[in-house]
Amino acid sequence: MKATDGYIDQDDTGIRLLNKSKKGLMRIVFSRTGLIALLLLIQVALFAAILYYSREYLPYLYIVDIVFSISMVLYLLNSSHDPTAKLTWLVVIMILPIFGSLLFLYTHSDLGHRVLRDRFAHITKESMNEIEQNQETLEKFKEQAPEALGLARYLGRASCHPVFDKSAVKYFPLGDDKFAELLIQLQKAEKFIFLEYFIVDEGLMWGRILEILAEKAKQGVEVRMMYDGTCEFALLPHDYPKRLEELGIKCKSFAPLSPFVSTHYNYRDHRKILVIDGRVAFTGGVNLADEYINKKERFGHWKDTAVMVEGEAVKTFTLMFLQMWHVSEKEAEYDKYVKLSTHSVESAKGFVIPYGDCPVDNERVGEWVYLDLLNRARDYIYIMTPYLILDGEMETAIKFAAERGVDVRLILPGIPDKKMPYALAKTHYKSLLESGVKIYEYTPGFVHAKVFVTDDREAVVGTINLDYRSLYHHFECACYMNRTECIKDIKQDFLETQTKCRTVDFETVRHEKFPVKLTGVLVKVIAPLL
Repeated sequence: MKATDGYIDQDDTGIRLLNKSKKGLMRIVFSRTGLIALLLLIQVALFAAILYYSREYLPYLYIVDIVFSISMVLYLLNSSHDPTAKLTWLVVIMILPIFGSLLFLYTHSDLGHRVLRDRFAHITKESMNEIEQNQETLEKFKEQAPEALGLARYLGRASCHPVFDKSAVKYFPLGDDKFAELLIQLQKAEKFIFLEYFIVDEGLMWGRILEILAEKAKQGVEVRMMYDGTCEFALLPHDYPKRLEELGIKCKSFAPLSPFVSTHYNYRDHRKILVIDGRVAFTGGVNLADEYINKKERFGHWKDTAVMVEGEAVKTFTLMFLQMWHVSEKEAEYDKYVKLSTHSVESAKGFVIPYGDCPVDNERVGEWVYLDLLNRARDYIYIMTPYLILDGEMETAIKFAAERGVDVRLILPGIPDKKMPYALAKTHYKSLLESGVKIYEYTPGFVHAKVFVTDDREAVVGTINLDYRSLYHHFECACYMNRTECIKDIKQDFLETQTKCRTVDFETVRHEKFPVKLTGVLVKVIAPLL
């Protein structure tokens, strides 16, 4: 098998570089932008038709419009939606009743996702007891970390997310560091390799990984690869799973997008999981594309983080992968792989709880873990996040922590990847600063890390952003750590990253560019839809 600069040669495998020039139109057709544009056109067309053909009936139509709007308002106020989301829909429907109502009915009809929701509920129920909580470990956790016992109980009840000890965690302050270790661990694989990523793009990173995967598959190692369906139109060709199968790699895309059928454009698989032999697992913000390891510059220097878990805690990552894999399978098989995770790290200190968040149940696991950390913080809580699109509950918790005297610090991107979320984040600055929150923007480039660390004893590293999409709409995962040795490394990385940031203060907010301020004010109306 020939390889050049990390790419597998086309003549040997049939894997080719993509024609990226064809992707722009597909992004629009399949995206929320395309859907919203279509509904706006319907609104304009209907309005024009009514004015032209029904001029004499306009007073009656006006009454119908008022009655309809009031009905939608009453429905929304009595619904179970998040208060901020209710406000957004109320504004949209009151301003553009036809467009707003069509969009609301369309996105909440769950067309194309009901099967997914029902299937995942069944899988979660049938695999709930695949990993038993070791009672001795739980008692030890209760004794050594009583402040977090409630959180541990919640994660155990919400899904199969038990507490583990004797599991080591290694922290990577950059995607570059994770990539180097990942290659080493892949070479050690003997039984199976499971990969689940939101983004996969051809380049040095994926090319090097794919070489190893193909070689391991030749050696008889079971290799499974899963990526989110958005990759099928944004980055990878539709037949990519077939191409990988020719290399001996089982591959599928999760919930491929269908134009105007994928109603939410949510329920995306935003997780990043790599499991090797049930011995080690990786998670964090790092996807399989060159910008994540700074081999391709996008938005300046790319600051991202990840962790490698070694020990019995890997069982949870194995189970989470299999749950997602079996969404499209008739029969599920868990024991064979979960029970392989018997490796223990006797010298490891502290406790580890890997966990996932599912948008199709009634649990907001990702948000509630963050809220729990904010509410229990006593000395400090440091946060790195690429996006700051907060609902009222999260913003109040961050502010209240600072008001209680906790040292609350946020590191956000200095160079954004998306202009609207960047402008929207800035609408929160003044309110947070007034409560004593310290805000920093990473001058060298873009922060993609999702990190919480608090009081030298607890931390979370995973895929969960501080925005509506991560907290409400996507499949996510993370690793909660309590008193593990790497927590000091996470804190140190935050403080070192802070030295490369500009400090945001009231003067910074006051002198922000007017277009950014205006964009933030306007976009805030539809924040839950971003």
